[in-house]
Amino acid sequence: MSDIKKRKIILDCDPGHDDAVAIMMAASNPGIELLGVTIVSGNQTVEKTSLNGLKVLQWIGKGDIPCFQGCSRPMIREKLNAGDIHGETGLDGPVFPPLTLKIQEKHAVNFIIDTLMESDGDITMVTTGPMTNLGMALRMKPEIADKIQEIVLMGGAYTNGNVTPAAEFNIIADADAAYVCFTCGRPIRMMGLDITRKVLCTPDIVERMRQVGTIASDLFVDLMGHFCKTQYEIFGWAGGPLHDPCTIAYLINPDVIKSKYVNATIDIRSTESYGRTNCDMFDYMKKPKNCHVAYDIDADMFWDIVERELARYPKSEK
Repeated sequence: MSDIKKRKIILDCDPGHDDAVAIMMAASNPGIELLGVTIVSGNQTVEKTSLNGLKVLQWIGKGDIPCFQGCSRPMIREKLNAGDIHGETGLDGPVFPPLTLKIQEKHAVNFIIDTLMESDGDITMVTTGPMTNLGMALRMKPEIADKIQEIVLMGGAYTNGNVTPAAEFNIIADADAAYVCFTCGRPIRMMGLDITRKVLCTPDIVERMRQVGTIASDLFVDLMGHFCKTQYEIFGWAGGPLHDPCTIAYLINPDVIKSKYVNATIDIRSTESYGRTNCDMFDYMKKPKNCHVAYDIDADMFWDIVERELARYPKSEK
């Protein structure tokens, strides 16, 4: 009987190829208790991303982890999705068997509120998509803020964005929700493009994961076939940046990233720079610090973590 205290998390995501890998890692690690997967509109419509979350959980044999559908649109702005990267389904590439899992009846926002309010304040909110569900939960029930141990997000950049020069997708897709989360008073750890662009899933990485030979590594390889292709076509990357799993890798081993505690704000007023995460990395403004912004990642350690988590699953029959 292990006496290791598991880190309780709710994973709020918009699956998404890299979200799918994050789900696999969070569901496998013995040090993490994945209380539920909450789904938001982002990489595709919420109907499609919800199906994708169920498909991944079913594939890896984790149907006991509940999956909740959340907000179908941002708080204020018009909808934005990333079909150019993730395809028509949001998870193009793999061929999944017929789906038998079903989405939970409770709305994701209500699940977040209820779970946090019933907790001992020991739950980490991990967001790897637009922050709409968490932002709405904080607006509906502000008291939940005191129950959040930490917010760990994939989003933003202190350098260049990937939708506009200023803004990263997850933030610009609902900057108002991100603003609510960044001003809620809880500890925040931001994994932005500054580090996720350092973990490119190049062909040698794909082949390395293929050799793992589990049902999860099979899915990883199938996912990366489409993801790396579109990343190359649009950005010219040698491989797809594995954005979202950086959050889970940090939870598994915090040493994988280096971060700096700074003042970080969300631009919700500008036109050209709407959605920018303004991170005062040099403390020019002398404002209160509120966010641990990741600025470097140990890529070798990161890929070791990914490989180890994929290896925890049953062997493939391929």
